[in-house]
Amino acid sequence: MATTKRNLLHSATLPEEITQSEMSLVRSYLLLTFIHKVFERDCRVIGKSGLFKTPQLYMELVSGATKKTSLMLQEITRELTAHNLKITTVRQDQRGVEAQYSCRGYTGEMNIPWPGFRNEMMQRMRAYLGLSPEIHGAPREEAVEQMALSI
Repeated sequence: MATTKRNLLHSATLPEEITQSEMSLVRSYLLLTFIHKVFERDCRVIGKSGLFKTPQLYMELVSGATKKTSLMLQEITRELTAHNLKITTVRQDQRGVEAQYSCRGYTGEMNIPWPGFRNEMMQRMRAYLGLSPEIHGAPREEAVEQMALSI
């Protein structure tokens, strides 16, 4: 579960506090950014590895998902702008992902621990690749953790 911390910037008027919907935009932005980077990296690795007989097929699959995440990321960015919400810093460490943001005079941060972030990434990645939501033969936890830490 993500945690948030909010602070009020000095202002003559009290701005509206960030809504759950806006927090969801921040979370989606973080997930899509990380997923997009993973797909781009995977596509490069598939093309250069020399391990596949038909790398173009796998690259096409991953490239299609990359295009979907790119379009969704553009839409999320438009929504962030429409809500006057700016993500100022994104950091990752061994605990998880942290984003600092400002919205209508408020500043705050969202912290998402790796287990939840990784699980949601995998669910979304499966959807963008056109796979079923059930994880049959799911990757070992260490492999998923390494993927997330190497983004």
